[in-house]
Amino acid sequence: MLPCRVQTAYILRALAAMALSELTQLLPRPLAQRYRQVREATVALCATLAAEDYVIQSMPDASPAKWHLAHTTWFFEEFVLQNIVAGYEFFDRDFRFLFNSYYNTVGPMHTRSNRGLLSRPTVEQVLEYRRRIDERVLVRIEAGLPAQAGRVLTLGLHHEQQHQELLLTDIKHLFSCNPLLPAYTRHEAQPSRAAPALSFQPFAGGVVEVGHHGPDFSFDNESPRHRVWLEPFELATRLATNAEYLEFIRAGGYQEAALWLSDGWATVGREGWTRPIYWSPSLDAEFTLDGGLRELDPQAPVCHLSCYEADAFARWAGARLPTEFEWEIAAREVPVTGNFVENRHWHPRPAALPGPEGTQLLQMFGDVWEWTRSAYTPYPGYQPAAGALGEYNGKFMINQLVLRGGSCATPASHIRSTYRNFFSPAARWQFSGVRLARD
Repeated sequence: MLPCRVQTAYILRALAAMALSELTQLLPRPLAQRYRQVREATVALCATLAAEDYVIQSMPDASPAKWHLAHTTWFFEEFVLQNIVAGYEFFDRDFRFLFNSYYNTVGPMHTRSNRGLLSRPTVEQVLEYRRRIDERVLVRIEAGLPAQAGRVLTLGLHHEQQHQELLLTDIKHLFSCNPLLPAYTRHEAQPSRAAPALSFQPFAGGVVEVGHHGPDFSFDNESPRHRVWLEPFELATRLATNAEYLEFIRAGGYQEAALWLSDGWATVGREGWTRPIYWSPSLDAEFTLDGGLRELDPQAPVCHLSCYEADAFARWAGARLPTEFEWEIAAREVPVTGNFVENRHWHPRPAALPGPEGTQLLQMFGDVWEWTRSAYTPYPGYQPAAGALGEYNGKFMINQLVLRGGSCATPASHIRSTYRNFFSPAARWQFSGVRLARD
């Protein structure tokens, strides 16, 4: 098993062994360059992990770091290489079973809740798997990919960026289950700043077009572009803060049934929820990736809320959650800038002061995913892709709610105003928060 202290050295040796720098000089850009960047970024997120950290699965909804590293590689082998290489020989045919996630049309798969039982293959073997598949993919890019293979490869890169965020959120949940509360990394605490006063920006509503259009990449669930009717609405100019959510708790929010959706109230009682998942019982500290247990910053956005909690808080505040289309219309003129994974805070930051106009929407991108009240359903005219890739999004369009905007664990190049994330309304381990809306 590869010790954590030599992770970086091993990666550098592996890259040197494949003569990557020489190889990429021959490859068409920017696809080869982007492929390298995304693949290396995933491994870099594991640089602080010890060997033992790679294997443990803290709950059925989470996956071990080793599984993320292998599954993202499986995607390129399964959906790119075997479709363009005649008589393709898989690196290890057992990996097709072990690292398939949910693609029933591909074949059987290892039970999701048992991923943490895979002590073998080892971390070193999985890293070797990644190296070998990267060699094969880059050679094929050099030779020239068919158009469809290029589209699937691009989809695979965005799929891997999704798993980069999942890797961080799953590690956070894993470390929070350890009574030692170990830190994923340690940087000096960033000085806080006062969040701007909460205000609301009005929008006229009417018939609007939503959904992705244009040549840039998007997932199939963002299309087709279509028209919807919006009543006039207002959207909060920043995210709700820890201080505001603390008021909700101290006002008895978790004990007031009238604030909660029926299923949310049942969940609160069944799970014993009294506060956000990573807050201390004393309500003055929270568990973070950067530094472990840290003093709660009252000015920072509240995060790791379920949709049930976000909705109850909004009711208590005399507001509601926005619809996903209200959010999209408000965000479409906002630059895609914010606190993303590249900032290496790995935790939400307080909103910056507003600009001269005083009505600019803040934190629309990054920091925390923003729950909406919209069910995750297909757009009018939606058609899933043919074959196994049709299982990527379409089969989950039931019992999920939409989140928008990305988080501090999202790669900046992965997000856009039409991006539709989705989770069960009870999910709390993602960096999810709340922005208030009003009629």
